[in-house]
Amino acid sequence: MVYLKSDAEIEVMAEGGRRLKAVVKELTPLIKAGTATKEIDEKAEELIKAQGGRSSFMTVSGYKFSTCTPINEQIVHTKPSKRVLKDGDVLTLDIGMLYKGWHTDHAITKVIGGESKDKNINKFLKIGEETLYQAIKQAKIGNRLGHISEVIEKAITGNGYFIIKELTGHGIGRKLHEDPYVFGFVDQPVNKSPLIKKGLVIAIEIIYTMGTDHMIYEEDNWSIITKDRSISACFEHTIAITDKGPVILT
Repeated sequence: MVYLKSDAEIEVMAEGGRRLKAVVKELTPLIKAGTATKEIDEKAEELIKAQGGRSSFMTVSGYKFSTCTPINEQIVHTKPSKRVLKDGDVLTLDIGMLYKGWHTDHAITKVIGGESKDKNINKFLKIGEETLYQAIKQAKIGNRLGHISEVIEKAITGNGYFIIKELTGHGIGRKLHEDPYVFGFVDQPVNKSPLIKKGLVIAIEIIYTMGTDHMIYEEDNWSIITKDRSISACFEHTIAITDKGPVILT
């Protein structure tokens, strides 16, 4: 069941999103060569608490971290560890915050040390980030979720990249993961996909890879990697649908 949010509820989520964005900004200086992903996670937990929130990800059964920190071929759900970042690594920082009973979810992907020496990787990340904002523009009253999916699929596959179809965006609110699914591909005729209504709040995610649409689990059964070990990335914002159009909460 899809739960539409009131203006007042969206405002609380917007405040939570602003605070989460501030956390990410403060974490950014740590995202550099020589830092272990566990250090980033520990700082994230500290900052989330300082903002008056709780870790969204710790509400997921069995998960004990505030972030997911996939590197290179790792796609999503990778636990922070003692692994140290190196120049040229492609790191996704996925983070969520529970604020006054409402979740927001956000992900960025960066090359450690700035731009990659491989221009193909730089283009890959640029396309993914641009695709997220193109998809957000479709999140408006009267459109359908399929319009979002269509834009994502065309941009990603049209540039020769691959969508991981098992991993999707999602509704978000009192729970971190709510209905509806927000697919990165067209799973049914667009005009038959769910209608976008005022009060819908969703996390739109661009989860894609350079070389394959096949994923496999690592040994811990949390972290998911590309089957061919090609580079992966994720860009994500939490979005509210309002009378004035889509509002980025994160």
